[in-house]
Order: sequence, then structure tokens, then C-alpha cells
Amino acid sequence: MTNFIIKHFIKPSNHGEDRKRYGIVSGYVGIFCNILLFVSKLFAGILTSSVSIMADALNNLSDAGSSIATLLGFKLADRPPDKEHPFGHGRYEYVSGFVVSLIIILMGIELLKASFEKIIFPEQMTFHVLSFAIMLCSILLKLWMCVFNKKIGKLIDSQTLQATAMDSLSDVIATSAVILGMLVTHFFHVNIDGYIGILVSLFILYTGITTAKETLNPLLGCAPPSDFVQEIKKEILSYDGILGVHDLIVHNYGAEKKLVSLHAEVSAYGDILKIHDVIDTIERDMKQKFLCDMVIHMDPIDIEDKQTKQLYHQTKYIVKTTNPSFKIHDFRVIKSVGEVKLFFDIAVPFSYQKTEQEIIEQIKNKIEQLGENYIVTITIDHISM
Repeated sequence: MTNFIIKHFIKPSNHGEDRKRYGIVSGYVGIFCNILLFVSKLFAGILTSSVSIMADALNNLSDAGSSIATLLGFKLADRPPDKEHPFGHGRYEYVSGFVVSLIIILMGIELLKASFEKIIFPEQMTFHVLSFAIMLCSILLKLWMCVFNKKIGKLIDSQTLQATAMDSLSDVIATSAVILGMLVTHFFHVNIDGYIGILVSLFILYTGITTAKETLNPLLGCAPPSDFVQEIKKEILSYDGILGVHDLIVHNYGAEKKLVSLHAEVSAYGDILKIHDVIDTIERDMKQKFLCDMVIHMDPIDIEDKQTKQLYHQTKYIVKTTNPSFKIHDFRVIKSVGEVKLFFDIAVPFSYQKTEQEIIEQIKNKIEQLGENYIVTITIDHISM
């Protein structure tokens, strides 16, 4: 069914247009399926006087609202850059995903209240084969929706659709709990409808909170995937004249718009025009391969001077013995009458407990013991491990 929808409703075009069409079709499928489930479960809930089935029905209604928000998000995200938003509107997709999560959380709270009321003031439930069949069919449909959204989400690299797929999976668990409650009530004559309603509500709340976290992270600015960072570094280091890469920063303005900046270490004795040409080539190549706009800052390093080499290796050893996870870069030595000035950065993991000043003082004191005329200036950079 998924392949049929892709084949007949999404016509191939350029990458950006494809992404928009995938998102819009996914939104329409979600609206249709969830409204169908809402109407069916509402009928089943009225037929059986079950608050848990009614809760499940309202959950599907909120899912339909989520699909509408997703649809709007993809349409707004496709708007071209303008004066106020020079990097485009790709983050609208994340905003729509966050709105979806808020709808889910609010619905979970309301259903939790209704379930508590059902426990305090219980009502007699009746078992109907038709209602049972509706609930079973809804599980099958939600399983398909999970697979559908997961596949589309992977194809277009969409956090919103991946979250929608997980929401569908949580709906399967919630509906299974409702079916269990129906069977217990019918065969054992124990009314656990309100308690099942609480379980369903908690599943809904968990899904909403998880989805909110996943969609809010890109808006706040999260660290890029480590495999993406390593792949970029490996690619850049393959070019002639590039000795090292550090201070890599990725700004995400939507799945189709990434801005990457980094520092590339080059020889201080190289031909500046040739090095600049290599840097320009890298920036163009990275745009083609990784679909990102890249800005590279050149860091010239002295790889010829014997004293600089010796100081570099001594400093590297001191930093490594202080903590094996520390890394140094931007190492420079300036010699003047009566003193030798050392400048370098240390990359420190966010998880390291000591303060920046404690790290600086500890390493600075060790290096200055190597020579009375050494003056050390250290900058701390925090990195994810």
C-alpha cells in the first residue's frame, strides 16, 4: 500500500519538491485515516459506554489535528527565503512538530481526568462484537500508518514524520490495552475501564513529551550527529594541504538547509593563493556532497621550526596526561626578546567536571615549568564526545 501511494501520488521532481510532496501526502493520509478511526471508535465507545474506547477515539482525533499541523508545517517550510528569513523557512517543520506534541499532551491530560472520574463514578459496560472488531481493525491500520510514516520519514529525513510513526506505535499499545480491558470486563465481570483509560492517557502523555523533546531540540540547537561530523572531517582531510580540522559547527535551518563552519589547519609556509583555491574547492564539493553551505577559516601552523615542533609535542603530552580526552589545536608560538609566548586551544568534553579556570591553571603551570621565559595563553572549547 505504501509503494502504491508513493507511485501514484508523488511524481518525481527535484529533491526539494519531492520532500514537500512526500510530506503533504503523508499529512493527507494521516488526516483521512485518523478521522476514520475517530468516527469508528466513537461509535464503538457509545455502543459499549466505555470511557477507555472514547479516550482512544479522542486520541485519534488529536492525531488528525497533528496531521493537519504536519501538513501546514511542510507547506510553510517550503516557502523561499525572504528579507526577514534569509536562510529560508525550513524550521517551520520543527514548529509544526512541536505543536503536534502540545496537542497530544493536552489531550492526554483531559483523558486522564475523564478516566479518574470514571473510576470514582463507574458506569456499566456492555460487550459488542462489532466494537471489538473495530478495535482490532484499528490496530492493523495504525501498524500500517507506523510503517508508512517511518518509511517516508527516512526517505526525506523528517523528524516530524519519525515522531508521527512513533505516535502510531504508541496508539497500537493504547488500543491493545483497551481491548484487554474489554475482554476482562466481559469474561471476568470486573470493570477496569477507568484504569485502562488511565493507562491509555499515560501512554499519550509519554508520547507527547517524547515528541516535544525530539522536535524542540533542533529549534534550540543540538549537536550534529557524530557520524556526520566524522564523515565531513574525513572528507576534508583527504584534500592536499589540509593538516587538521577543528571547531566544526553546524547550524540547522531545516532538513534542506545546513550551514557549516570549521577551521582547517594549513602550513604557514604554503602558497596562500593555492591554499585559498583548495579551500574554495572544498566548500563547493561539500555543498554538492552534503547539501550544506560551508565556510572554512584557515589556521596557519608552523610545521618547520624545530623549537615550535618540540613545544607542540611537549604541550600535547602534558594535555594528554592531564586527561586523555583533551585535544589541542590552534597551536602557535611567538618569540620575542626574553620570552616565548604559547597560544593554543583545548577541546574539553562537556561532561568534564572541573571549571575552565582550574583546567587552564593546571596545564599552564606544568608548561611554564619547562622554561622560565614561557608565557602561556589557553582557550577552552567544549565538545560533545
